[in-house]
Amino acid sequence: MATVSAAQVKELRERTGLGMMECKKALTAAGGDIDQAIEDLRKNSGLKAAKKADRTAAEGKLRVIVGEGNAVIVEINSETDFAAGDANFGAFADKVVAKLAETKEADVAALMAGDLEDAREALVQKIGENITVRRPAIVEAETVGAYLHSNGKVACIVALKGGNEELAKDIAMHVTASNPRVVRGEDMPADVLEKEKEIIKAQPDMAGKPDEIVEKMMGGRIKKFLKENSLLEQPFVKNPDLTVGQLAKEGGAEVISFLRMEVGEGIEVEETDFAAEVAAQLKG
Repeated sequence: MATVSAAQVKELRERTGLGMMECKKALTAAGGDIDQAIEDLRKNSGLKAAKKADRTAAEGKLRVIVGEGNAVIVEINSETDFAAGDANFGAFADKVVAKLAETKEADVAALMAGDLEDAREALVQKIGENITVRRPAIVEAETVGAYLHSNGKVACIVALKGGNEELAKDIAMHVTASNPRVVRGEDMPADVLEKEKEIIKAQPDMAGKPDEIVEKMMGGRIKKFLKENSLLEQPFVKNPDLTVGQLAKEGGAEVISFLRMEVGEGIEVEETDFAAEVAAQLKG
């Protein structure tokens, strides 16, 4: 078996960005030949990516690009927040959103086909975590604006009729902060309203009251619920004396829709016993 020097391991690490033990193992298998080790690692990258594909990736970043009359948004996930902060992860995320802006391809498989999928597999190998791309979306309207929170984890795109991009961006910032459910009260889904009514009826102060009193109280509380969860009725975060609806009207705009995303929403994360996991690894 060829002896592998620390200098060789260091060079392979610098050229691949992989961990020390993985580099040492690859060099040993390649008989100390660095170029052969790199080739072998590249051949194995697909296998390594596949092995990591069943691991939950619920951290990550959002990327947004605003164009002329349209905006695109996409979520790129990693297993840990630390990996999401890696410069290589950021560069990959930028490539994904750039292709989305160019192609307007909202199907993940079609978007990733070719070079992007190769880049994803290479990143999985380099970072050592499962990396996934999800929820690419395109919003088109007369006026479009977007806001991406500084942590890269919450973003919103707002579509307006009239107004300007700056107004749309201000409203998008409000949506990221206040998280309304709908644009207008009448847009609230019937099933959501029914669920809210069930919750209200079950509240302690409803017990023993006549049906007509319950209905009257429930009507008031539903009205309050709709006001709190409708974008146009919410006090604007930059100026609470103004509702978002009033802000839009003053800016000569009508809010058509909004799309709000938050990293990891909708992903089921399996709870693990860290101590038991470490013990199992040590035992193995």
